Amino acid sequence: MPVVNRIADYAEEMTAWRRHLHRHPELRFDCQNTAAFIAERLRAFGVDEIHEGIATSGLVAIIEGQGEGPTIGLRADMDALPIEELTGADYASTVPGRMHACGHDGHVTMLLGAARYLAETRRFAGRVALLFQPAEEDGGGGEVMVREGVMDRFGISQVYGIHNAPNVPLGRFVTAPGPLMAAVDTATVRVIGKGGHGATPHETVDPVVAIVGMVSALQTIISRNLYTLDDLVLSVTQIHTGSASNIIPEDGWFCATIRTFTPEVRDLVRRRFHEIVEGHAAAYGVRVEIDYELGYPPTVNDPAKAGFAAEVAAEIAGEAGVEANANREMGSEDFAYMLEARPGAYLFLGTGPGAGLHHPAYDFNDAASPLGASFFARLVERAQPLEA
Repeated sequence: MPVVNRIADYAEEMTAWRRHLHRHPELRFDCQNTAAFIAERLRAFGVDEIHEGIATSGLVAIIEGQGEGPTIGLRADMDALPIEELTGADYASTVPGRMHACGHDGHVTMLLGAARYLAETRRFAGRVALLFQPAEEDGGGGEVMVREGVMDRFGISQVYGIHNAPNVPLGRFVTAPGPLMAAVDTATVRVIGKGGHGATPHETVDPVVAIVGMVSALQTIISRNLYTLDDLVLSVTQIHTGSASNIIPEDGWFCATIRTFTPEVRDLVRRRFHEIVEGHAAAYGVRVEIDYELGYPPTVNDPAKAGFAAEVAAEIAGEAGVEANANREMGSEDFAYMLEARPGAYLFLGTGPGAGLHHPAYDFNDAASPLGASFFARLVERAQPLEA
């Protein structure tokens, strides 16, 4: 795999950066120490501008190329997860109950490696905007950065991001034109009945049987309301009720995650969810309170930009190392907001065998960092070449 030679020269330093970040995970928007570490490295690299405090702890760094030209945006997310680490690594998290279980420490490292190379060489026209974003896992930091005006403020014309992919061969790039990842919505339903003794159910209004009926019926949205070739996942992930074997509880609740790709399917599911739950409530004589929260939109690649990104990836991984028309995935990603604001593309980069994302034994493969950094660097040089 042809890693850019200069980036290969500081691969060992990149590993040290990543492991420092891994030891010191931060959550949501509270990534101040992570941002300070990033800013310190960027200043040492000689970037031209650093703008801090965006979306609370995010930052944008600018590297000027040679001559006039547009601005290309490159994004890395910074936040960790509220998970107790079980890797046993000597650089494991030093913060109880927090770890980089999704590889955002690796994403930051890849972008820092590219930043160092681009600041040294400047073999491109226009400018590069490096977007270091908090709160991807929870809080929608990408949306906040867009809402705070980073695209207009820095004149970004196109934007790109990478996510690591464990159990995909190391160095393999995966992307697709159009929808790549799903929108995610979350529904929570409280069901209120009348509690009583389990021996006298006729004196109660049982919320348990109502919940069971609702959960079962909601699956008919997929089997009976949706065209077979449309993609939808509706998973009820929690049911909570009851306190003893001989007591019918007063109430209970359940929640579900809903994954879709189009506004039409998203609207259909929301409407049918309410109809089914409220209909069952009437049938069982219970009351319901529905909190249906719209989350991240689908991650939709610009087809031309995705094709261009795949071409650049082939320089790093070879033609056989790029899957340019992959199946879309039901996971979600708040880079979607940046792709709504500007054309661009999102890619996965294989990191080889290992525990999956969000698993307590997950660890980013440091061998992937120079590959991702090389991709970002060549992307800039190809997208904004110097005049011959």
